Order: sequence, then structure tokens, then C-alpha cells
Amino acid sequence: MDDAYDSMYKAEVSMSKIITWFTGFAILTACLGLLGLISFIAAQRTREIGIRKVLGASIGSVTALLAKDFFILVVLGNILAWVPAWYLLNEWLSGFAYRINLGWQVFLSAAVVALILAMGTVSYRAVKAGMANPVKTLRQT
Repeated sequence: MDDAYDSMYKAEVSMSKIITWFTGFAILTACLGLLGLISFIAAQRTREIGIRKVLGASIGSVTALLAKDFFILVVLGNILAWVPAWYLLNEWLSGFAYRINLGWQVFLSAAVVALILAMGTVSYRAVKAGMANPVKTLRQT
């Protein structure tokens, strides 16, 4: 009996492993892309960041300034991804005899994880830009 069940779900287990690897690769690629994008934006706005620092801006306010746009994009991307993800997951789950209903908590938790990863990646470079010596950055530009 165990062998019969094992053979029925062997395809699901192999698909799960493949999806896990590709998901990890996609997350790594997205984080590297965010890091490159925030590095580019921080380099473009070096003078602005330096002036804000001279005028008394804190590292937190500089980080919030740079991270705000990324926060909005990640939230918008999650909202746009919820509908196709819900449809595809319902179609996939309909093939099982015992299925679960997808609640909003699943999608909200995925959005929270995506926001944590994105803000961690963005804040790394934004804090580095905020900690730079403003006099040195204003002289260079």
C-alpha cells in the first residue's frame, strides 16, 4: 500500500524539488537586481544625500527616502501577482481528492516575506549611502 501511494505522489515530490530550486534562484536573482538598482540610484543621488546629511538628515530618513519607491513597487507587484497565483493554485489543487481552500493569509504571508527580503536588500545599500561622509561625497561630485 505504501508503494502504491509513493508511486502516485512521486511526480509531485520531484516537481516540488524543482520548484524549490527555481524559487530560490528567482529570489536570489531578484535580490541581486534590487541591490544593483539601489546602488545605481544611490550613486545618482549622491549629491542629494550629501546635502540632506549636511542639513541634519538621519541615516533612517535617508534610508526611508531611498526605500520608499521600492516598497511601493513590491506591494504593487504582490497585488498584481495574487490573482494569477490564486487561479493557478486552485487549478492545481483541484486535481487532488482531498484539497484545501486557499485563504488570504497565504498571500499576505508571501507579501510580508517579499517585503522583508526587499527591504533588507535595499536598506543594506541605503544605510551604506546614509553613513557616507557628506563632505567627501559633495567634494567628489
